[in-house]
Amino acid sequence: MPNLTKSSRAALLASLSLNAGQAEVSDPRVILPIAEHARALEPEVVLIVGDRGAGKTQLVRALEDESVRAALVRRIPGLRAPVGHVEWRTVQTLGRGGPIQPAWRSFARAHGRERDDVVGVWLAYLVRLLSDHLDDASRVAMQDLLMAPGVDAAACLDAYRPHALAAAAALDALDERLAKEGRWIFVAYDELDTLVLDDWHALGVLVRGLVSLWAAYARRWRRIRPKVFLRSDFYRRHREIAGADVAKLAANRVELQWSDKNLYAALIKHILNKRDGNGEERLYEHFAPVVRVVDDDVLGHLPALIDARDARLFVNRLVSEFMGANNKKGLAFTWILDHLRDGNGRALPRTLVWLIEFAAEIERAQPRAVGSHLLHHVSVRNALDRVSEQYVEQAQTHEFAWLAGLGERLQRDREVPWNRRELMKLVGHQFDRTWGASAQEIRPPGQDPEEVIQSLVDLGVLRQRPDASFDVPDLYLKGLGLIRRGGVAKD
Repeated sequence: MPNLTKSSRAALLASLSLNAGQAEVSDPRVILPIAEHARALEPEVVLIVGDRGAGKTQLVRALEDESVRAALVRRIPGLRAPVGHVEWRTVQTLGRGGPIQPAWRSFARAHGRERDDVVGVWLAYLVRLLSDHLDDASRVAMQDLLMAPGVDAAACLDAYRPHALAAAAALDALDERLAKEGRWIFVAYDELDTLVLDDWHALGVLVRGLVSLWAAYARRWRRIRPKVFLRSDFYRRHREIAGADVAKLAANRVELQWSDKNLYAALIKHILNKRDGNGEERLYEHFAPVVRVVDDDVLGHLPALIDARDARLFVNRLVSEFMGANNKKGLAFTWILDHLRDGNGRALPRTLVWLIEFAAEIERAQPRAVGSHLLHHVSVRNALDRVSEQYVEQAQTHEFAWLAGLGERLQRDREVPWNRRELMKLVGHQFDRTWGASAQEIRPPGQDPEEVIQSLVDLGVLRQRPDASFDVPDLYLKGLGLIRRGGVAKD
């Protein structure tokens, strides 16, 4: 492999600003055609299960862009992607026009026993979401529903009730018109687990109503198609929340899971398709000799990996073969993914891209790499702490708002691992106080310390070791302000 000059390495490192979490929104060349994930494009698929960062944004991009859909059909035989004009609408469950968390909680507690009411409120918000597509007569007739304060779920339900039949008829007419015009409207429901953060029963009521709605209407409407996103752990633990209704949708669900092969393929695809400020593909030129590539006019350079091990030469050129002077520190190829996994062994492409991007920033500030390598293993190790901090910070502002309270309680004994008694004491400290970073009342994922610990294991925040002690994976360790005791291995 040819050695890099100082200036050529600096130029390549500058190109490793991969804009994780942003590039996938605007550039189809970072979309990786994975057959199981792409099935989520099919109109018949309603339920999509996955973690944050598992690929929902790419799904949205693929649904909205006809050229991307066509490219995926070319690359994935048998994919039944929609043909024609596609419009994507996201239900703002907590955004402007929808209830805030206390309003959702209050509604669920008041109407939890009335299934028709909970289905009705979701129908009310569907009508409001699609009101610009309804005919003028329907909009005029349902003006009071459209003008009801969206923050008040009960008020929207009350305004909907007199128009229940008219609303169904209007949506029927819209669906028929869409079919005649060769158009589709996909309605996405995301971040459902954030509707009510401190009451699992209330959350169950709301999700049950939504699932019941689409278990009934997904067969009625051909061109108004739902996409219901559920977080993996929520789906696993609460499949019974909607009983027979969720079973109807789950039979044809898609799970956004990532194999090691696809994780490395996603990273390689990001890197090979990144152009520098002059529009040149210097990264592609640097790595092309060690990666077999197939080109697509829309999706760009596609790494043709048969097995995860096909990425080893790429990783060896990116970092080096070992995470140290020799194999005593481990192979870089396995080290990278192993240190990004949560307690359940899952890793996501977003954190992998972050690791390389942060390592490139560190390397640019303090160059250490030699030969043909872009990154030194020390830069990669140091980047792991930044990934953990970023991951926890984002989780706290989204679905895991209680992580702030967890980190605060665990600070009383920062060294991991803990035995069960030690962990129970930490988690139980001031248990009834809010677990949020602000004055807002935030509750942990459980009714008592024992249930919270089990939830943390299920979520992958904790990992139970063979000796029954509890460890924290590196993905969460630095972000929660914790350290690993000297001499204690990660696993």
